[in-house]
Amino acid sequence: MDIGVLLPTGTAQWATADDPRELIALGRTAEHLGFTSLFVNDSLISPRIEALTMLAALAPATGTATLGTAALLPFLRRPVQAAQSLASIDLLSDGRLTLAVGAGYPGRFGRPFYDLSEVPWARRFARLDETVALWRALWNGADSFHGEFHHFTDLPPALRPSRPTGPPIWLGGATPAALTRTGRLYDGWLPYPPDPADYTTGLHHIHEAAAAAGRTPEAITPALFVTVRIDEDPKHAHRALDDYAHAAYGMPLPELRKIQTVVAGTAEQVTARLKQYVTAGARHLVTRLAALDLRGQREQLERTAALLPELRARPRPRTRVRPGQ
Repeated sequence: MDIGVLLPTGTAQWATADDPRELIALGRTAEHLGFTSLFVNDSLISPRIEALTMLAALAPATGTATLGTAALLPFLRRPVQAAQSLASIDLLSDGRLTLAVGAGYPGRFGRPFYDLSEVPWARRFARLDETVALWRALWNGADSFHGEFHHFTDLPPALRPSRPTGPPIWLGGATPAALTRTGRLYDGWLPYPPDPADYTTGLHHIHEAAAAAGRTPEAITPALFVTVRIDEDPKHAHRALDDYAHAAYGMPLPELRKIQTVVAGTAEQVTARLKQYVTAGARHLVTRLAALDLRGQREQLERTAALLPELRARPRPRTRVRPGQ
């Protein structure tokens, strides 16, 4: 069971006096507290530390935690250059890189990015899959690549990452098509379904698609992206999460709950809710901490760290009661 944290690289999670260099110390603290992964988000036009720059800074400052993206938007970058940057981070971190990728979605976080990147919105999912295939080909030493969107001949030798096949690549998304593509092509799944039952259904779909493609379920890491707020007073936790929803998405908490996994309450309440997703099949939790300054982020990090032993504990076997006892 892996449990990680999404570092607050966006300025919406900083106070005016916060120093963004504290993010490195926050990552080291998370690793010391027992979190096994450090993730960062990706964007283009929102004020945020660029994802790969953040991971490159974390690589020499940490020693054991997986470094990941949740999620990287490959269309924002030239694909060959991105492959080189990703291989560099993987080497500098001694093979600790994991990539969750996505194609964006309609709204202010999706199509405008494509327009600014001068990349067509049409067939964006096919473009994403082909870009990932190009990366893997480059990391395996291919000297040419010919697809629907990318055509290269006489490719020069590319930088090889630590692992021969490159870092694991997960897909974010939970549409039926995304589930099928995850089972066929990707190394992991990072969704945020509001209902644990939907997680179970989606994972079953992925395993069926994997079997049809000659893959085993064990080849795919089942992860979960979840926003967490812990307070002694449940009402205060929900108010803080509502403030976070407004700051990050411009929407109230009830609307965010309809589209994402969000958990707020006491430590016991949050643990119980997260365990429902573990029971549903999740084996790598990526927790986003709902705080709007770095001091609050550190407090929430410590409160979430206190849940780690219970979340990692294996369920106790049921005691069989013999008749007459």
